[in-house]
Amino acid sequence: MNIISKGILIMGILTSASCDTKQKTLDKGTFGYDASFLKQYQETIVLKNNNGKSLLAVVPNYQGRILTSSAQGEEGNSYGWLNYAAISSDKLEEKINIYGGEDRFWLGPEGGQNSIFFAPKQEFTFDNWKTPKEIDTEGFDIVSQTENSAVFKKEMNLKNYQGFDFFIEVKRAINLFDQKTVEKKLAVNLNAINVDFVGFESVNQIKNIGNSKWNKSSGLLSIWILGMLKPSSETAMFIPFKGATNYKSYFGDIPADKLSVKDQMILFKGDGTHRSKIGLPPENTIPMLGSYDAEKKVLTVVQFSFDNDQDYVNSMWEIQEAPYAGDVVNTYNDGPLKNGDQLGPFYELESSSPAKELAVQDSVVHHHVTYHFEGDEVELEKLTLQLFNKELKELQL
Repeated sequence: MNIISKGILIMGILTSASCDTKQKTLDKGTFGYDASFLKQYQETIVLKNNNGKSLLAVVPNYQGRILTSSAQGEEGNSYGWLNYAAISSDKLEEKINIYGGEDRFWLGPEGGQNSIFFAPKQEFTFDNWKTPKEIDTEGFDIVSQTENSAVFKKEMNLKNYQGFDFFIEVKRAINLFDQKTVEKKLAVNLNAINVDFVGFESVNQIKNIGNSKWNKSSGLLSIWILGMLKPSSETAMFIPFKGATNYKSYFGDIPADKLSVKDQMILFKGDGTHRSKIGLPPENTIPMLGSYDAEKKVLTVVQFSFDNDQDYVNSMWEIQEAPYAGDVVNTYNDGPLKNGDQLGPFYELESSSPAKELAVQDSVVHHHVTYHFEGDEVELEKLTLQLFNKELKELQL
């Protein structure tokens, strides 16, 4: 074989290998596919750590939202749920634009006399409900960025149901952790556990930049972080609690095969087939929850800041007797609406900050931390025993 023929052969092999790698990277369900998809429609920041195995995709125009993550690089599973149709559409929906994402910034309350989702004096009906554009379609400004972090900022003016004007400065920092940080925050030794992992946090701050103090009588706000994840028939959310549980159930009764309460743990199906939601008050709250997908063998753990505050906004769609007797933790399983339409399917792991009376220039900060661990069940159970004192089978429905 002459030199030219050898060169052509080598180039052909390299080209074929390159195409194969690209095809693997872009398989649907991988982080690489989702990151490439997002970049077609929005500026997308990809953060990296742990030699490129830990990845995050963050979109500034979606309020600095973490859309998805990976524990195995570009070819690894993409953990966040994305609404591909909404992301690729030029049309903006009137009430809410559901783009997905496993850490998105929201504010509460949703309902009640202090709601920021209903205009003053309107009835609490779906026809009147609307997500404020500032937390729906308006982007956040990039303040700074490194290989494994990004900081965003936004000023907004929101009016609540009573007509009180909030002038707010939002700061949101995203941090993608290295192994030592994950180990420190969870008090585990990952060198002794053979799993792939990704860990990240959002640090969210709201500051009163108006001329008036925020007080209970005129209404307060809370930071509300929601993580939208991919459902499966073998996925269960789990919420440890203390005391005699007094969780709220939204959207009607939950079928017995989708909810179980036993040994200070609530198990809640994350299959995306029945619309239901539960909320946990502060007296029951332990600042940790999660989910386990037995199909993909992915353990998700969420931590959040909680300092035994008792005032949390109430989001019930009614004039409330107790507007600050709301939830710290919420979990949601998506399912068909009454008309047969469906938002997802997805499931959600959510946490909220307390409602604080803020003097001018005062602020409240809320941390929401997410980890995904993927690997063999024997190895994953080492984590569940350490973190929750539960065998893996005890976290399944």
